[in-house]
Amino acid sequence: MAGRVEAVVFDVLETLLDLDPIGSRLQEVGQPASTLGPFFMRFQRDAMALSLAGDNADFTRTARQALRTETKQAMSDTEIDYVLEGFSAMPAFPDAAPALKKLSEAGVTVGCLTVGDPENTRSFLQGAGLDSYVDHVVTSDAVGVWKPAPDVYHYTAETLGCAMDHLALVAVHAWDCHGAMKAGALAGWCSRLEGEPGEIFLPAEVSGADLVEVVDGLLAL
Repeated sequence: MAGRVEAVVFDVLETLLDLDPIGSRLQEVGQPASTLGPFFMRFQRDAMALSLAGDNADFTRTARQALRTETKQAMSDTEIDYVLEGFSAMPAFPDAAPALKKLSEAGVTVGCLTVGDPENTRSFLQGAGLDSYVDHVVTSDAVGVWKPAPDVYHYTAETLGCAMDHLALVAVHAWDCHGAMKAGALAGWCSRLEGEPGEIFLPAEVSGADLVEVVDGLLAL
């Protein structure tokens, strides 16, 4: 591999895997499908708040609490269980497999950086048909803090066996790319979710409308 990027790590939720089935499950238990967006935002916010307070947020407990709060305590435990089971059945976005395959064939180490249990994440990736392209799965559980804390990105570089300035994070979240860059890594931002990265975050070295375009840009660095 002659380029600058030796390893690429992907965010998982909303970058590789589509959360829409969870919205469908919310609707099936009597909640609006539109609850998905605010629920997921609350879930991320609460996990970051716990991290800032010095706690290691547990994925399931934090998600359960976020659902309870967002629905004003209207969901039963059984309904919450059913909705959260949707995390194990998320489909991959159409651009995910081609992007991962391109990197793998180029000899780049491929990883995923996400939250929760590594084995569960492997299972999710396998169900979505992506597991064969992924060399490493790094989660917040191993680090003890959630993104965008710098320790997360440093631990990821160590796990993938490369220097920080040869590691690139790929995400649809500008805040995640910003966190990686502040820690000394490269970043590739996909505009699929946010449209524009905004002015408060560092601009990623590479941006694109889909993950394949982002990967092509990273390989060209």
